[in-house]
Amino acid sequence: MTAIRVEGLGRRYGKRWAVRGLDFEAAEGEVLGFLGPNGAGKTTTVKILTGQLPPTEGRATVAGADVVRERSALGSRIGVTFEQQNLYERLSVRDNLSFFASLTGAPRGRVDALLSESGLADRAGDPVSKLSKGTRQRVVLARALLGEPRVLFLDEPTAGLDPLAARQVRDWIAHRATQGVTVFLTTHDMEETSTLCHRVAIIDRGSLAAQGTPRELMARVTPPHLRVTLGDGRVVDLPPTADEAAHALGALAAEGRVSSIEEVSVNLEEVFLRLTGHSLTGD
Repeated sequence: MTAIRVEGLGRRYGKRWAVRGLDFEAAEGEVLGFLGPNGAGKTTTVKILTGQLPPTEGRATVAGADVVRERSALGSRIGVTFEQQNLYERLSVRDNLSFFASLTGAPRGRVDALLSESGLADRAGDPVSKLSKGTRQRVVLARALLGEPRVLFLDEPTAGLDPLAARQVRDWIAHRATQGVTVFLTTHDMEETSTLCHRVAIIDRGSLAAQGTPRELMARVTPPHLRVTLGDGRVVDLPPTADEAAHALGALAAEGRVSSIEEVSVNLEEVFLRLTGHSLTGD
């Protein structure tokens, strides 16, 4: 099933288009990475898809709800986190979750279930002000899941976390996807994108520059291939197709000219640079 469908979506502020002509989809249980530099249109897109901002043109449905005509239904089907964690510092972990559960109508047992699932049960009585940033982020994710959303919007979920805390958060996100939750992930972290995302959409200057699986995007820029270093120090890149590469490598090996062989492929950071002309963190 399609969890997010975007068709010709655009938003204009005065005469300036923040985003225009966006077309993409995300399936149920898919993690879609939404990448772009600051000012590319990511925030505007998320605000439209979460019902906070009406589009100027086009349409979008999220979890089966039209983001304009069915905003009330949309709110009960999605979970949203922001880079700013926005928790009540003086309240305990449990009280934070209980308060937000009362706002969303989530059953009381849902808080206990999420405390256990997120590994927060032993910190339930601690005030948020005493928690590490990684533990706070788990509270934020638990809060977003109170209403058992079908689509989860995550903004930089591991920003500023140490490697262990970041891995724990990513593992939890991946687990949720296996349970059928669709995740719309905005991030500047290419490791996160490579390890978590089933597909990636790259936005630049308000338009989609490319979309596909990480492997498809990397192959679009430079197909993976073998690089051979010869005995005299020269380097030869073999053709990307298996038959041609095997033939060329066989010829070089028969002449005894091969010193070493390595596989060459680009990473997502290079893909972004080549497709947009600037780095992911650029303005």
